[in-house]
Amino acid sequence: MSLVSGPGRAGGNALPEELQLAIEPHVKYIQSLDTRKDELEYWLTEHLRLNGLYWGLNALHLLNRPDALHRKETIDFVLSCQADNGGFGAAPGHDAHLLYTASAVQILAMVDGFGELEKRGKAGGAMAVGKYIAALQNRKTGTFAGDEWGEEDTRFICCAFVGLSLLKLLQFVDVEKAVDYIISCANFDGGYGVAPGAESHSGQIFACCAALTIARRLDTVEKDKLGMWLSERQVEGGGLNGRPEKLEDVCYSWWVSSSLSMIGRLHWIDGGKLSRFILNCQDTEHGGLADRPGDMVDVFHTNFGLAGLALLEFDGLEEVDAAYCMPKKVIERVLGPGYYNDS
Repeated sequence: MSLVSGPGRAGGNALPEELQLAIEPHVKYIQSLDTRKDELEYWLTEHLRLNGLYWGLNALHLLNRPDALHRKETIDFVLSCQADNGGFGAAPGHDAHLLYTASAVQILAMVDGFGELEKRGKAGGAMAVGKYIAALQNRKTGTFAGDEWGEEDTRFICCAFVGLSLLKLLQFVDVEKAVDYIISCANFDGGYGVAPGAESHSGQIFACCAALTIARRLDTVEKDKLGMWLSERQVEGGGLNGRPEKLEDVCYSWWVSSSLSMIGRLHWIDGGKLSRFILNCQDTEHGGLADRPGDMVDVFHTNFGLAGLALLEFDGLEEVDAAYCMPKKVIERVLGPGYYNDS
């Protein structure tokens, strides 16, 4: 078993043996996920297949094992999920949706697959994807629908900005209009919800902060007020929750911490306690991370738990970008070596 012994600059003292990061079991767990086709759970989660591939692939990149999944098979599967309108569905034959389209673009970025999108993608490669995303923007309000059925949510602004910016097609949409919509979603506590007047939630806060980061408009955020609300999400056991009075959950190790990082307030939480909480959620024998210690692991919490550790600069993990939830070196390759200097 490969172990990483220290929590990095954010984590404090070296960890005991039982709280080290079990790298090889996590890698093997992710590799096994597409081999369980005789299990009911595999077919019940078909609606998450493309998202799941992003979660697993990103986790492998953060673990410094980017080649643990076969590149050609990965690209083939992503392209098989593309619909005739240019967007991507959760699995072959599924309707296109912005959530899956963003994941598809992130996957192709990580495996350097944009060239294959141009060669084999439907309806015109990257341009078709960009046009699909742009068509989902409400030009009156600036927000985005997830698909043709019209549900609007601040998450979809984030997904649109992630996908378009990685494709270098952000000019296809009205960025300022979308920023104005995000500003209209700000609450008295500094947080953001799914729409104007909706309750602040850590997941939506991440979506808004990530979109504003990509748009270079974090100047619109009340950083101290938001930082205070986010830092109060840390509970006694070190984990983070999504809203007041809720249980801690490993995925908020990412949604909360990344938002704090984007506004320069990550030091407002105890990184050492958070690292220990995350590590307590791993299955060191069979791999994977769960939402809380003792629960069943899944690839969603595995990705965001590892991303949280990477954000805390845990030894042995790749540096992670707080807005894209992807390795920084991938973002630099796609967007150029000066991306972070221009931030």
